[in-house]
Amino acid sequence: MIQYGFVYIRMILSIYILCLYAEEKTQENFDRKTEESLCDYTKGKWVRDHKGPLYNGSSCGTIKDGQNCLRHGRPDSGYLYWKWKPNQCDIPRFDANRFLDLMRDKHLAFIGDSMARNQLESLICLLSTVSTPDLVYRNGEDNKFRRWRFESHNVTVSVYWSPFLVAGLEKSGKLDHNVLHVDRVNERWGNDLERFDTVVVSVGHWFLHPAVYYESGSVLGCHSCEASNCTEIGFFDIFRKAIRTTLKAVARNRREVILTTFSPSHFEGRPWDSLGACNMTEPYEEGKVLEGLDLEMRRIEMEEVASVREAKGAEVRLEALDVTAISVLRPDGHPGPYMYEFPFKNGVPERVHNDCLHWCLPGPVDTWNEIMIEMLRRWRV
Repeated sequence: MIQYGFVYIRMILSIYILCLYAEEKTQENFDRKTEESLCDYTKGKWVRDHKGPLYNGSSCGTIKDGQNCLRHGRPDSGYLYWKWKPNQCDIPRFDANRFLDLMRDKHLAFIGDSMARNQLESLICLLSTVSTPDLVYRNGEDNKFRRWRFESHNVTVSVYWSPFLVAGLEKSGKLDHNVLHVDRVNERWGNDLERFDTVVVSVGHWFLHPAVYYESGSVLGCHSCEASNCTEIGFFDIFRKAIRTTLKAVARNRREVILTTFSPSHFEGRPWDSLGACNMTEPYEEGKVLEGLDLEMRRIEMEEVASVREAKGAEVRLEALDVTAISVLRPDGHPGPYMYEFPFKNGVPERVHNDCLHWCLPGPVDTWNEIMIEMLRRWRV
């Protein structure tokens, strides 16, 4: 009987110890998740990083010429040696193997305008450092529709040109304004939606152009247009409708959805064809705040993400990749005149075209993907 008593006591002690361990691990996980939830990636500063980028402009072969700044003769390289440091946490250096492991057997699609393409090409270059992508599909002017396969992890990455996300027509020689149907998504990517596991949407700047807007087959109004019988209504409300229509469409079937917020330009009040329109070589100090267009576009996106997430609840993984505030601090990261190859080889012209909107690759946009991998990691826990 005494022997059985000792066995019983040992069993009770073992159970007690296991309970203590489980409680400790639960608290550890809770503390870690709480720490992550408290970490605001949008608050921080750019700090010097001697390591520099993981790739160069000639190593991956997917960069659009206009963003391949060093190859086009940009003389300074200091813009490559900065890292975003949040106040409450650290963002690990991009780990391509980790990203591919997180996306194993999945299809990731970037949908949007040239900023979506900018982020997509950064990601392809980062992943190319460990696995060779196979370009399995391309179509459209300027390869606006492409698909890559990373056979090592059975990962597919696609990009779909859709500057409004919703259905519409882009202005052309016969049409001096854009046409948008804000109540339905663009069929080009909408028809492929069921093939995607994770979707990254990114638009904004095309909404500033003249356009006529339709909803349920009727004209809503227009922006900066001379169309007859059409009321000027601006574009902010239209942008909101387009984001809402898109998020509702993609946030189905437990799909993962990431909205990359509005990317600011840095023309600094100068015309796009003036010398020195964006010639900064270092980031702004921390005191630079969001205002005007940048602030309003981001606000609309954040509100729509919160609204759809609240409506869908646990049915969807939906998050904003909030890059607006961190990117407004990087006026040094644009191609400027180096959107063209060696723009000053024949001297300094009176006028020179500048790209103060897109980002050099490598460049600040690589940080967006460093933050995105942390979002995916949290979803996989």
